[in-house]
Amino acid sequence: MTTTAPPARTAAARVIELTKVYGTGDAEVRALDGVTLDLYEGEFTAVMGPSGSGKSTLMHCCAALDDATSGEVFLGDASLSQMGDKTLTKLRRDQVGFVFQSFNLLPTLTAEENILLPLSIAGRSPEKDWYRTVIDTVGLADRLKHLPKELSGGQQQRVAVARALASRPAVVFADEPTGNLDSRSGAEVLGLLRRSVDEFGQTIVMVTHDPVAAAITDRVVFLADGRIVDELREPTREAILDKMAGLTARYELEH
Repeated sequence: MTTTAPPARTAAARVIELTKVYGTGDAEVRALDGVTLDLYEGEFTAVMGPSGSGKSTLMHCCAALDDATSGEVFLGDASLSQMGDKTLTKLRRDQVGFVFQSFNLLPTLTAEENILLPLSIAGRSPEKDWYRTVIDTVGLADRLKHLPKELSGGQQQRVAVARALASRPAVVFADEPTGNLDSRSGAEVLGLLRRSVDEFGQTIVMVTHDPVAAAITDRVVFLADGRIVDELREPTREAILDKMAGLTARYELEH
């Protein structure tokens, strides 16, 4: 590893010897192969690696969207493996925010209804001051009554970011959040995520293949073949490109 985090950091989420296996026998694929990682509070972390390296699988296991084959996942001090289905559902709803590449908005609901949907399902009302802060931050005050089809891709993704932030989750996971956006809209969404860390202390973990996107984070973790192989702190686009070029070359050599 290149550098390590300051020792005073608190982990918002962490995984210990995490393994995820798909299939059996000759068809077995080890998507994750003994991953141990701390994801720190109030920090913006990017997860990068070649296609098939286990990036999205790691995120889905951390976010309680998928079960690990072995190992442990903690959100704060709570072990996901010790939880029943009802408790996991409540944890996903209350403690985890998720931003998908494809927005995942319901087409028949307005922007505001989409933002508030997880809270509505939970039977909760938003904290008024926080909700206003979120809406102001994403710049959607004049678009709340619009349906997704009436919004641009960038605006739809801002709705998705607002939905992820509305419940003040412990961690927001973002899976290729700019993958379907043009460069300008992508930059706006990344700026929103960066602000939520800097101004509100939000913890964000983002899977991305884009070195420009990763360069705005505090830390980049690199995966290859289901294992963590390197990390960068205070990353730059050039340093990320160098790391990725090395990983890709090694991956092609080994495969």
